[in-house]
Amino acid sequence: MSGRKAQAARNDELILQAARAVFTADPGAPIAAVAEKAGVGISALYRRYPSKEALLQKLCGDGLELYIEVTERALADEGDPWEAFAGYMRGIVDADTNSLTIKLAGTFHPTEELGRSAVKAGALATEMHHRAVAAGVLRPDVTPADIALLFEQIASIKLGDEERTSQLRHRYLTLVMDSLRVPPAHRDLPGPAPEDGELSARWWQPS
Repeated sequence: MSGRKAQAARNDELILQAARAVFTADPGAPIAAVAEKAGVGISALYRRYPSKEALLQKLCGDGLELYIEVTERALADEGDPWEAFAGYMRGIVDADTNSLTIKLAGTFHPTEELGRSAVKAGALATEMHHRAVAAGVLRPDVTPADIALLFEQIASIKLGDEERTSQLRHRYLTLVMDSLRVPPAHRDLPGPAPEDGELSARWWQPS
């Protein structure tokens, strides 16, 4: 890349990182908040994304593509059926795609391309689910919609910094997966349980 193109690519990544943080925290935030967090001028942002709508569409599209990538990788795993399904679950939680899709739902108009990606993501998730059920490792009374809502619930866990949030999400993901597995599993949970102080701290604003 030339110097100008490299700088544009860096700015674009800064904008997208900032937009993920700003809009997943507050979908109603103004686009100027993204420019401020990214450390770029508002004109540089508008050259790349002409509107907040365009930026939200990009974020949602990225989330769907990441979901597709994780699911296709799990489907390509021809090893132990449960480990393939568990890898899919962990991969989606790590990717935090729900923060880029469900959290932004209703805040912009989906494009036809987003619609196609959503259909593909749903078909892959259903295939992943059916394969695990057919292998006898996933409870047959659990539906793909159940799994989708479980992902949403886990994505809502936000406590402490990113590392602590990830630790707690995996703790509760393990609980969930143990209840989904056939036969039920009982494993040591990763990470310590949240402390009372961690929970109560959410009610106090920093001074």
